Amino acid sequence: MKINSIIGEWIAPSAKVLDLGCGDGELLAWLKSQKKIEARGVELDRESVQKAVARGVTVYQSDIEESLEGYPDKAFDYVILSQTLQEVRHPLTVLSQMMRTGRWAIVAFPNFGHWRVRLSHLVSGRAPRTTLFPYQWYESPNIHFLTVVDFEEMIAQQKWHIEKRRFVSRDQAVGFMPNLLAEVAVYLLTAP
Repeated sequence: MKINSIIGEWIAPSAKVLDLGCGDGELLAWLKSQKKIEARGVELDRESVQKAVARGVTVYQSDIEESLEGYPDKAFDYVILSQTLQEVRHPLTVLSQMMRTGRWAIVAFPNFGHWRVRLSHLVSGRAPRTTLFPYQWYESPNIHFLTVVDFEEMIAQQKWHIEKRRFVSRDQAVGFMPNLLAEVAVYLLTAP
């Protein structure tokens, strides 16, 4: 079960979608072709922006932490942040802006509570390195090491609502003990 497939299932046809940290635009291009969405992306890396534009997706180069303030409330049906939450400096600010600018927010992130990450840290005594987190500590783009439990606790504190959630490990659905067994968590959120 691929993360983009889960996100694609949740997005309605003809929706207005903003993808934050959209990379090379693969997801947006697929959604545009399959779901006929109105696609827009934000990406910091210049080369990725060029690849996204070559795919026919409207993407502009910007830091996502600075780009959301200019959008009016509920400008989009869906705002996506996939595999980027752990890399932003101010995740709560980014999530709050997503909830303000979109009717729904879709957030996918690597679960640092996964047993392989825990075991790697325990056995090696060093910053975890697994196939999901292959970086040396000094090269990692990850600056926040959140777990499923951490995320859901923050959602409850903000009084946001979890519409749907899916957990995945090695492209397989995880239904039991997601904080321990899921490598990636995907959420569909709304604000009251």
